[in-house]
Amino acid sequence: MTSPISHITFIVKDIERSARLFQALLGATEVYDSGGRNHSLSDERFLTIGPLWIALMKGEPLRERTYNHIAFRIAPARKEASLRILSELGLEVLPGRSRIPGEGESIYFHDFDGHLFELHTGTIEERLASYARRPEEGV
Repeated sequence: MTSPISHITFIVKDIERSARLFQALLGATEVYDSGGRNHSLSDERFLTIGPLWIALMKGEPLRERTYNHIAFRIAPARKEASLRILSELGLEVLPGRSRIPGEGESIYFHDFDGHLFELHTGTIEERLASYARRPEEGV
């Protein structure tokens, strides 16, 4: 049996700036900063969001943007505050995809290095139930 995700690593140009994004938007807590000591491939900083470990490593940003993304679940009540934080950080919020009622709402944005993120208000159970109510439209 496979266990839950151990950690997610993002290669970023500016570790401090990226750490501030995770801290301001998702309430991440910094638990480690390599401080210029390389125990891995480059400088790194570790953050936690609940039980999830995020590793930020210094490097060159992505060359191109794609739809590959990581989605974080947020409470519906956090949507407006999240939009405000993204605006304050100077990050562009992308137009969302079309939705059917009940599957939750999403905010899509690219970080400073081109990684695509989604803040989603729903659960997989809610999404599947909404699809089951409207089978004629497909998924």
